[in-house]
Amino acid sequence: MSAAALLSVRNLHLAIAGRRRHTPILRGVSLEVAPGEVHGLVGESGAGKTMVGKVILGIQPSRARIVRGSVVFEGQDITHLNERDRRRLMGRGLGLIPQDPMTSLNPAYRIGGQIGDVLRLHLGMGRAAARTRARELLDEVRIRAPDRVLRQYPHELSGGMRQRVLIAIAFACRPKLIIADEPTTALDVTVQRQVLALIKGMQAQEGASILFVTHDLGVVAKICDHVTVLHGGRVLETGDTRRIVEAPRHAYTRALIAATPRHDRPGDLLQPVPEALTARLNAEALAWDAAQRSDG
Repeated sequence: MSAAALLSVRNLHLAIAGRRRHTPILRGVSLEVAPGEVHGLVGESGAGKTMVGKVILGIQPSRARIVRGSVVFEGQDITHLNERDRRRLMGRGLGLIPQDPMTSLNPAYRIGGQIGDVLRLHLGMGRAAARTRARELLDEVRIRAPDRVLRQYPHELSGGMRQRVLIAIAFACRPKLIIADEPTTALDVTVQRQVLALIKGMQAQEGASILFVTHDLGVVAKICDHVTVLHGGRVLETGDTRRIVEAPRHAYTRALIAATPRHDRPGDLLQPVPEALTARLNAEALAWDAAQRSDG
């Protein structure tokens, strides 16, 4: 792992505790995010992408157990931070753009109050200063009539506008690293394009790093500098985005690329990930689990 990395996830093993045994979720995941980099974490549903982000943020489920490995941020091991230190790290250190804009905002509070709470908690702003900054943030994410939106409730906004509010909250305290957990999944294609351009523009303006969690290699190719391909909680391939898109080394990466729609080849048939390949990868994961149990 590089000493210059902003974030280093090192040989991370995570399991969900059950009554009789633990079920492995992450199997030795390692990745790095450099300062100012957009790093894609890509794979199918159930690959473990979102769980990696949750462990970094310290919000994994209560039954999740870190078996071994570590998360190092700015040279500090943050794997087992207590609640007080974790709260200090959030905001200025780490931020989150959640997956579903329709459920991620509190329906009982106005938009201005929700943005203002973040600014007061992490930056110690007064109420008036927080409201002024909240309006500036809505301007930055290109929301029209920001004064009106500050007074509105989430249900009065479209999905795209809610996602812009969540992006504003994520960037509000100028964090050094943002976890973007499939932030375009619930949006239509046109709004997706706008949101991706907005995230990339904000990232470049603020100089933040982003760990971009997605199932879409097409998205990765557009905005990510590097990419890590995940399946069954295992890293199958990692490297420069252009190299991986143009010359993937792992069969699973090639299958994901073949399954990605191409606007320049609209007549091409989509190729699903072959069942035989998925079965082989699942068998490898089960064999790995068995080996770990026997070693234990």
